[in-house]
Amino acid sequence: MLAGRYGWRSSNGAARSTWSHEMCTIPTSTPPTDAEAFKLAARRQWDACAKGWHDKSALIRSWLRDSTDAMLAMADIRPGARVLDVAAGAGDQTCDIAQRVGPTGYVLATDISPAILALAKDNTRRAGHANVETRVADGEAIEVGEGSFDAAICRLGLMFFPDPGKGLERMCGALKPGGRACVMAFSSPQQNPCIGILVSTAFKHAGLPLPDPYRPGGLLSLGKPGLLDALFRHAGFSHVATTKIAAPFRLPSVHDYLDFVRVSASPILQIVGHLDDAKREAAWAEIADRLSAFNTPDGWEGPNELLLTAGQRPTL
Repeated sequence: MLAGRYGWRSSNGAARSTWSHEMCTIPTSTPPTDAEAFKLAARRQWDACAKGWHDKSALIRSWLRDSTDAMLAMADIRPGARVLDVAAGAGDQTCDIAQRVGPTGYVLATDISPAILALAKDNTRRAGHANVETRVADGEAIEVGEGSFDAAICRLGLMFFPDPGKGLERMCGALKPGGRACVMAFSSPQQNPCIGILVSTAFKHAGLPLPDPYRPGGLLSLGKPGLLDALFRHAGFSHVATTKIAAPFRLPSVHDYLDFVRVSASPILQIVGHLDDAKREAAWAEIADRLSAFNTPDGWEGPNELLLTAGQRPTL
C-alpha cells in the first residue's frame, strides 16, 4: 500500500515524500513546523469565525441540503449505526446523522476548533439528540478505537488538511470491516469560478503571485481529477467511487454572498486582512464587481460543483 515514488521538495526546500497514482501526486507528509503553524492559524481563524458561521447556518443548510443527503446515503448511515463526523463544524450535518441513526445509534463529532465545536454541542443538545458526543481533535490525528465505527463522513473539511491522506487513513482505521466513509469537497477551479474570483482578486491586490489551486490546505486542493479516489485507495479503502453534484449558491444579491464569505473563515480573509484599509476596500469592490457576472433576474446564483467520494474498509 505504501509503494510509490518519493523525494520532491516543498517551496521552502524541506524534503517531502509523495505517492503517485496515475496522474496524481499525493503528499504523504508535510514538514511538521509548517503543518503545525498551518493548523494553529486555521484553529484561530475558525474560533474567530465560529459565531458568524453559525449565524449563517440556515443559509448553509439550504445550500448543502441535497449534497448532504447524498453524502449520508453514500456512507450508508442507518438506524443504530456508530458514526464518526470529522470536521463537524457547528453540527448541521451532525444533527442529520443523529436523526438517521436514532436513539440506539451514536455520533462522535470532532473538529479542530473548540469554539465552533461548542456550538455543535449546543445545537445537537437543543435538537434533543442525546446520542451525540463532541471532541476537539485534529482530523489527521483522531484517536478512537480501531474498527469502532460503522461509518465516517467529512463535509467540506478534508480539503483544509495539510495531509488529507493521513486524515483518510485515520478514518479508515476507525471503521469496522465493511464500514463506509464519504467525503465532500469542491471539484476543479473551472467548475467553481466564484472561488477562483475570490482568490485571484485577493492575491492581485496583495501583490502576490497566484498560488497553485491544488496546493494542500486550499479550498480547491482536492479538486484535481482522480486525486480523491487515489487518496482513498492509498488510505486502504476499496470500492472507491466519486460522484459530482451541482450545488449552486442562490442568494438575493452578490453582497449577501460576500457577507457569507466574510464569516466563513475562507483563506482569502487572511490575505485581504493584511491589506491597509484602502487596498482592502478596493479588493472587495473588485470582487463584488466580478461576481456580479452571476446576477440573474431572480437574484444571484454562484455556480459550485462538489465531489462526493466514498469507499469501504475491506472486509476480513
